[in-house]
Amino acid sequence: MSLKYLSICLLLGLATAAGVVLSQDAGDELEDVRQAPRLVDPRAHNIGRLIPDLEFTDTEGKAGKLSDYKDKQALVILVTNKGCPICKKYAPVINEIVEAYSGKNVAFLLLNPMENESVDECKDAIGRYGFTARYVPDPKGVIAKALKVNSTGDCFVLDSARTLRYRGAVSDQFGLGYNLDEPRFNYLTDAIDSVLAGRNVEVPATWAPGCLLELEAVAASGEITWHNRVSRIVQDNCQECHRAGENGPFELMTYADVKANRTMIKRQVKNKLMPPWFANPEHGEFSNDRSLSDEDREALLGWIENGCPEGDAKDAPLPRKFTEGWKIGEPESVLQIAEPITVPAKGKVEYQYVKVKTSFDEDKWVQAMEIRPSAPQVVHHVLIFLKYPRNHPRASEQPDDRGGLAGYFMGMVPGQGEIVFPEGMGKFLPKGAEMTFQIHYTPNGEEVQDQPRLGMIFCKEKPKKEVTTTGVSNVFFEIPAGADNHEVKAIHVAQQDMRVLSLMPHMHVRGKAYKYVAKLPSGEEITLLDIPRYDFNWQLVYVLREPIDLPKGSKIYATGWYDNSDKNPANPDPTKKVGFGEQTWQEMQIGYVNWIPVKD
Repeated sequence: MSLKYLSICLLLGLATAAGVVLSQDAGDELEDVRQAPRLVDPRAHNIGRLIPDLEFTDTEGKAGKLSDYKDKQALVILVTNKGCPICKKYAPVINEIVEAYSGKNVAFLLLNPMENESVDECKDAIGRYGFTARYVPDPKGVIAKALKVNSTGDCFVLDSARTLRYRGAVSDQFGLGYNLDEPRFNYLTDAIDSVLAGRNVEVPATWAPGCLLELEAVAASGEITWHNRVSRIVQDNCQECHRAGENGPFELMTYADVKANRTMIKRQVKNKLMPPWFANPEHGEFSNDRSLSDEDREALLGWIENGCPEGDAKDAPLPRKFTEGWKIGEPESVLQIAEPITVPAKGKVEYQYVKVKTSFDEDKWVQAMEIRPSAPQVVHHVLIFLKYPRNHPRASEQPDDRGGLAGYFMGMVPGQGEIVFPEGMGKFLPKGAEMTFQIHYTPNGEEVQDQPRLGMIFCKEKPKKEVTTTGVSNVFFEIPAGADNHEVKAIHVAQQDMRVLSLMPHMHVRGKAYKYVAKLPSGEEITLLDIPRYDFNWQLVYVLREPIDLPKGSKIYATGWYDNSDKNPANPDPTKKVGFGEQTWQEMQIGYVNWIPVKD
């Protein structure tokens, strides 16, 4: 056994051990939000066995079979589809691999086993991502079943005798809930090289992160059907994002859409990762709680387990109507960055900072606002910060900024990009202010251009209550290399009686958990928000159903916990200590608090 293989075993073994955590609900075990490839038993995954001479028809209508490639030293079958976010991210990587082996006696097939993706949709994916490998639709899953495919993203390497030599992930660059700038392990190309050289494949089998698939049909049964129950759950909780033009990776608008993606839906719902909501229900109630009720969750999961019965179309709900354009209504003012930003198909994209000068001839108070990117599918988040003019009467009220610690004005994450303050409340926008758009992009396999806009509706008069955003922050921390549960505290002391409206924690990819606790002058402690499983992919704002009043002198403790170890597959480098910094590979500890004064 080689040193390289041992290192992979140790890393993936540790990642697997971290793959299950206890949730906030007693006795309910949930998978980690981040999962990387892990080693699996080759004997249980057909390694070393003959693969049947499977027949297929490609997108051009041309028939073929695996034995057509018997003159090739290796045949690589890559499982893909149009909607899986991991498949999208790997698309340019696959093209590079195909090109790299173009003269090395290796053949490639792209296999799409989705029952709801037509030949035309497969052709669209070919054009969109520039695939050059032969593309094979497999809507009945005949080939996928024979290969025992578990998920999109799965890869199979056969030698010239059709013996399966490798199956698993392309690499560890992209997984569930994380992205790396570069892969640490290139499983697929290592396997191809070994087959070409006549060597044993060092890592013959891994679990491949992707959209999970169950190809064996279950007879539909049960009283809960798509039309009488599940369609309404999906309408209310999924379709806002999972529809054309929005940022959900695939559509969930029809019975066929949901049935085809049922296994991934089951995984995400069972583990309380979708809809995205991470607040511990034991502490606080929130008006924008996106989580499924226990009853709806059980109904949806039970429906999938019972084979997804369609039911009687007479029980179907009316189609949901979605607001086209601005959700806040027609803005009175729209500001946008001057030039569109090109987001590449792959690679690292540092935070973009774009300044936008306002030109209002008087101070304004904003009653509603919304951020709309033009390419939402690649936008991780947009944060907007204000800088007051030096000569403004209130300039002294704004502390010096460092990395978004002061001047926070508005934010947007997928599915959460607008805010409307109640009557009598508004956010202050000083005359002559400069806005900085901080934009975080995540490439998804296709080059696009994005030009975010901010729309605003103003208060008709100066509001009785001005909304203030305070960043409870700590910049003087250092997370040791390898630390898997490092605690970093920050504190804010209330200088006046304050009414807390909402909270938004912010950390980066090592962020693990977060908690806000208020300690009143009386000694009483109130847990404002508890996030047992923090997910960097969702920079959510948690809006209190009933605002909480804190008297002057109260202390708000904002505490973050970080995993800088090799158990965290999103960690850029577990061998290095890390401190404060604005970029994703650095770390931040900010607990934003939106509040108003209690007294006029």
